[in-house]
Amino acid sequence: MRVLVLGAGYAGLTLARKLERTLPDDVDLVVVDDTGTHLVQHEVHRVVRKPRVAEHITLDLEDVLESATILEGEVVDVDPDANEAHLADGTVLAYDAAAVCLGSETAYYDLPGVREHAIPCKRVSHARRIRESVLDAIALGGHAVVGGAGLSGIQVAGELAALRDEHVNADTDGEATVDENADDDADDASGGGSDLSVTLLEMQDAVAPGFPEPFQRAVHDALEDADVDVRTNATVERATADAVELAGGDAIEYDTFVWTGGIAGTPATGGERVDARADLRVGDSTFVVGDAGEVVDADGEAVPASAQSAIREARVAATNLQKLVEHRRQNDPGAFEPTLERFTFSSPGWLVSVGNDAVAQVGPTVLTGRAAVALKASVGAGYLSGIGDLRNATNLVNDELGLDPGTDDAP
Repeated sequence: MRVLVLGAGYAGLTLARKLERTLPDDVDLVVVDDTGTHLVQHEVHRVVRKPRVAEHITLDLEDVLESATILEGEVVDVDPDANEAHLADGTVLAYDAAAVCLGSETAYYDLPGVREHAIPCKRVSHARRIRESVLDAIALGGHAVVGGAGLSGIQVAGELAALRDEHVNADTDGEATVDENADDDADDASGGGSDLSVTLLEMQDAVAPGFPEPFQRAVHDALEDADVDVRTNATVERATADAVELAGGDAIEYDTFVWTGGIAGTPATGGERVDARADLRVGDSTFVVGDAGEVVDADGEAVPASAQSAIREARVAATNLQKLVEHRRQNDPGAFEPTLERFTFSSPGWLVSVGNDAVAQVGPTVLTGRAAVALKASVGAGYLSGIGDLRNATNLVNDELGLDPGTDDAP
């Protein structure tokens, strides 16, 4: 019997690790991923300002999985009716049960020029491209525009503002220069130049749309404190090589354009996120977990696309897959189908970084400043510790708190 886990993001890795512990030893558990690595996605924006973070958030699957077979390949199609997954190299993997955990891609909504001219921020390579572009923009005294003020856009805008402040130094003539050697360490940068303007665009009437109002207000304040120009009710209609055009006729010239305006399904699911009910099942033997699915939970509520949603869904999917495997192994045509667990989403709170600052909401309480920064660091480290990567957990805490791993300040 073969069980496939397609994708190794938050959902796929959490699911595979649990299945390693719960599936019978004679079940062939195969994890298929296009890179063979796991990326701590919610920290990718940090690479824009601190390239070394890439090492701490990119984990080899061989190091975090114990018994699963790891197959590196790109999934281009999943056929729940035939119980088959098709890879880009022509390989067809038949399965007895599978979970689609392929995550999502950046959505461009067919806006003319946006896909062609904007840089997304979902991979380390994207963050590196953003960094190169912004350093050039700083040298020119230019302008960076971020489209979309969800959590990803907020974090990117915050990093761009912090990168500006760390890398622009006033020379003796009062002109601004970029310190190209100030790669990671804010302490090596002097001054606090503002030779790059950063604009964050949001089509709705508040940043972090869909989140509680106290959280939205605190995030807006943190962005303004970071000298980010926040423009709400600003709908992007198109982009050219040097300007973003808004509804109403305004045009904003840019040197760097980053797009975080939404998510869409991967090519393997036809560019759409798969509709899934609360038990996460989308076929007789197929489940969808994480951003790959648009899940309606047991309370009839739409589940937000987030790391915490993906991880929690994966735990329910693991239980349901185990039940399904056990049922199929009985080989009893008369046996009733097992009753599957239903997912209910309830968030303990939300976190977002804004450069060196952060905003957190835990229950009704909103935290900012050092308390929020410490909480965000502990969440990231807790995740890495949970998958057995203590070294990178420590390194990530050091980076979040601005500590040098080589000093006595580091824990």
